[in-house]
Amino acid sequence: MPAVVKEAPVVTGRSFDPEQYRPGRAISDWEPENELFWNSTGRRVARRNLWIAVPALLVAFVVWQVWSVTATNLSDVGFGFTTSQLFWLTAIPGLTGGTSRIFYTFLGPRIGQRTFTALSTVVLIVPLIWLGIAIQDTSTSFTVMAMIAALCGIGGANFSSALANIGFFFPEREKGNATGINGGLGNLGVSVVQLLTPIVITSSVIAIGSGQHNARTGEDVHLQNAAFLWVPVLIVLAAVAWFGQNDLKTASTSFAQQKIIFRRKHNWLMTWLYVGTFGSFIGFAAALPMLIKTTFPDYSVATYAWMGPALGALARWAGGWIADKLGGARVTILSFVGMAAAIIGVITFLPAGGDSGNFTGFFVCFLAAFLFSGIGNGSTFRQIPVIFRNQHLKGLTEGTPEYTRALKQTEMEAGAVTGFTAAIAAYGFFFIPALFANFAVTSAMWGFVGFYATCIVITWWFYARKGAESPS
Repeated sequence: MPAVVKEAPVVTGRSFDPEQYRPGRAISDWEPENELFWNSTGRRVARRNLWIAVPALLVAFVVWQVWSVTATNLSDVGFGFTTSQLFWLTAIPGLTGGTSRIFYTFLGPRIGQRTFTALSTVVLIVPLIWLGIAIQDTSTSFTVMAMIAALCGIGGANFSSALANIGFFFPEREKGNATGINGGLGNLGVSVVQLLTPIVITSSVIAIGSGQHNARTGEDVHLQNAAFLWVPVLIVLAAVAWFGQNDLKTASTSFAQQKIIFRRKHNWLMTWLYVGTFGSFIGFAAALPMLIKTTFPDYSVATYAWMGPALGALARWAGGWIADKLGGARVTILSFVGMAAAIIGVITFLPAGGDSGNFTGFFVCFLAAFLFSGIGNGSTFRQIPVIFRNQHLKGLTEGTPEYTRALKQTEMEAGAVTGFTAAIAAYGFFFIPALFANFAVTSAMWGFVGFYATCIVITWWFYARKGAESPS
């Protein structure tokens, strides 16, 4: 029987080595905008890399957000932390997550999707093991807990490298949907940890180490389960990424090349807008469990806190898809109008004076805020590649050497801007719980409404109005 001979993909008259597209290989030839290449090879490879990236990013978000639920249980098992200190423990991962994202933004494309996903996933085992040990001893100091929280924050950095890398795999028409899937399903890690933690900490079967007594409920719990549960999962995901994904050599760029984005006006404008969408999503997700516990103590954090982040994460996917169809700027304006209205509703239903407030109204409005923030997350990331494509390709003829060079520059800058905006927006995880720890909740909420108003004006003026500088 004659041996089967693999034919090399033929693209615009050139033959590419098919071996480079196998799992675990580095890819030198990648042309997603070429229909022949995309249909024969590119789509399959890109989707494989995407669907390996999604669960890795989801669990990275679990590590980043594990403190948002853990902190609500510390006082009940004997830790003597104040309410302000508990809010700070939920905020600190946002500070380190945002800072780490800045570095991951520029390192990710330089190192490659496969290598960086595997390494950035496996390092998260360290803070989880430390947390699982420390939380079993109620004499553990606030300083030690803060250090562990800071290390858990590194999990949030994986988002910037994942989004910057995945964008290179897909053609322009599918970037919004691809980043929406990656970001949206990755964001589900927030709701996963808030949903599963209250369940797994009550199980002695999977517990490693000693349990704790919950003085409020009278039950024995095992808070370390919230950390130890994810260690084997991280090991498996790191291995799958290492053996299953690809590094794109065509996407490899040095910081010296990427730093040009700091001279691009639209980098800073889109960063401002993404702070409004993702910064709100991740900050509200981090603060909501403690906010429910301190503002409406008769209601269960475990029952309600996970719903908002889940809705926002799924809405991100929808936001990217809708923006592909209707245009990112229009959808972004809609998201900010909706967020402003939702937060005004939250303020209306908060306790005030002798009024105990209305939890149902408060929670429904918060769900609406998560919904619109998720939609905005998807639409803003759809805007970025469109803006930079229009800036660099304007007046050039497709197929010319100038067009090819400009297209590569577009891809590089759009990827870097995507990662950088995500890095700065991640500080919302820090600032929103920190605001609630130091200011009246109502005052902080009105500040958010004012900020959303500036975002509406910026989006309309630069991207949505007739004659806008960069319609997107």
